[in-house]
Amino acid sequence: MMASVKTRYGNMATIGLLAALLLACGRTEEASACGGDIVPLAREALSENPAQSRAAGGALRAAGPVGLKTLFAVYSDDIQRHRADNTAIQDERWEKLSAVLDAVSRQRDAYASGLYWYTDWDRAKAMAQVLNKPILSLRLLGNLDDEFSCANSRFFRTVLYANAEISKFLREHFILHWQSVRPVPRVTIDFGDGRKLERTLTGNSIHYILDANGILIDALPGLYGPGAFLRALQTTTVMLAGERLDTEAGQEALRRYHGASIQGVKEAWTDDLTRIGQPPAWSAEAVGIPREFTGRTENGSDGGPPPAMEAARIAMSKTAVEVPILRAMGYGTDTLANATDDNAWRRIAALHEDDARLDESSIALMRKQNPVGCATAEDGRRQVKDRTFLRMVRDFERSIAEDTVRNEYQLHLRIHEWLADANPSSDVTAFNERVYAELFLTPSADPWLGLAPGHTYTALVNDGATRYPR
Repeated sequence: MMASVKTRYGNMATIGLLAALLLACGRTEEASACGGDIVPLAREALSENPAQSRAAGGALRAAGPVGLKTLFAVYSDDIQRHRADNTAIQDERWEKLSAVLDAVSRQRDAYASGLYWYTDWDRAKAMAQVLNKPILSLRLLGNLDDEFSCANSRFFRTVLYANAEISKFLREHFILHWQSVRPVPRVTIDFGDGRKLERTLTGNSIHYILDANGILIDALPGLYGPGAFLRALQTTTVMLAGERLDTEAGQEALRRYHGASIQGVKEAWTDDLTRIGQPPAWSAEAVGIPREFTGRTENGSDGGPPPAMEAARIAMSKTAVEVPILRAMGYGTDTLANATDDNAWRRIAALHEDDARLDESSIALMRKQNPVGCATAEDGRRQVKDRTFLRMVRDFERSIAEDTVRNEYQLHLRIHEWLADANPSSDVTAFNERVYAELFLTPSADPWLGLAPGHTYTALVNDGATRYPR
C-alpha cells in the first residue's frame, strides 16, 4: 500500500519511493548517513534556524546521491513548478531550497539537472569501483556551484546537465566528479550611472571519461551540443563494455580505438568540406608526401588519400603503430585546417544543427535566467513578449553547433593523437596540465592566463597588476 507523505509543506512523494531511495544506499560509504532520519533531514534543510539548516544540508551532502534524491522527492512539487514555469515566484522559500539543492549537488542550478557531483577524487573513484561505473570528471576554471564559473562550465549547466536525456544518462551510467583547475578571472565594467556589467574572461573546460580505476579513456574538450555529447558518452560506454583497461589487451584495444578515431575524425571533416563545396586538395605537395607514395583511385587516376592510410584503416590492429608515422609525414590535418576558414566553419556547423538543438528543459532554464523575455498576458496565459529571447536561443544554438565541430575536428583530434601514441594513463592531472598548456593555451605556469604579456608596454605602474595575499 502506497501512503502519501504529508508535511507542513504539502503533499510530497510516497513512502514507497522514499523507502526505495533509502535502500539505494546499500553498503556504500554513504550508508552511514542514510536511514530513517534522512527524510527529516530534508525537511530540516529549510529550517528557519540557520545552524539547523546548515547541519541538515551537510548531512545530506555526506549521504551522497541518495541525499540529493531525497531532497528531490520531498520537494518535488516545488521543483516541478519551477522547472515548468519560469514566471513562478522567486520567494524566500524557493531561494532557500534552491541554495540547499546546489549545496548538496555541488552544482549551480541543480534543480534543473538533479545531478550529484563528487569533489573528492578518491571518494569518487571508490564509489565508481563499488558500483562498477565509469567516471565523468569535469575540469574547469572556478567552481561548478558558483554563478561565475568559467563560461564553458556555465554553458554545460544549461546545454548539457539540464538536458533531460543527458542528465538521465549521466545518473544511470556515470559517477560524476569535478575539480577546479584555478580561479576564473572576472571583470566588472562600471558605466558610472548605476549600471554595471560583470563577466568572466578566458578559461575553458573539459570532460574526462575514465574507467572505475581512474584510467583515462577519452576527453571531450570545450562545449559540445547535446546530441554530439550524448553520442560520445554512449560510444564510450559501449567501448568500455567487457574491457579491462588495466591489462595489456585492454590497453591495446584503447590505442586501436583512438587510432580508428583519428581516421574517423579526418574522414568526417573531409566529408563536411566536400558537402559545403570546399574539398581539401589532396595531393603529394599539399600533404608533404613524396610523389612515389601517392596512390591512385579505383579508376586509375591520381588522387585520393595516400594508400598507406587506406591500409591502416583496413587493418586496424596496425593503426596504433602506423598512424603516428603517417601523421608525422604530414597527412591530412594541416591540409584540412588550411581548407577551413571561419566561413567554412559556420557552413559546416549548419550541417550539424540538430546536434546543437536545445531541449525544453534547457530552454526553460534560459527563460528562468532571462525573465525579461517573457510576460503574463491579461488573460493569465504566458506569452512571449520580447522576440529577443527566441532570437537569443537560435543564435546560441548556432554558436553551440560551431563550437561542437571546431572542438571535435581540432581539439578532440589532438587528444585522440596523444592517446593513440601513449599507454593508458591514470594520471589525469598530468594529462590535464598538457591540455591546458597546449590545447587551451592557458598553462599553469602563466599566472595571468595570457592577459598580461610581459613584453607589452602599458604606461601603468607594474603594468597595472596587483597581487593580494589569499
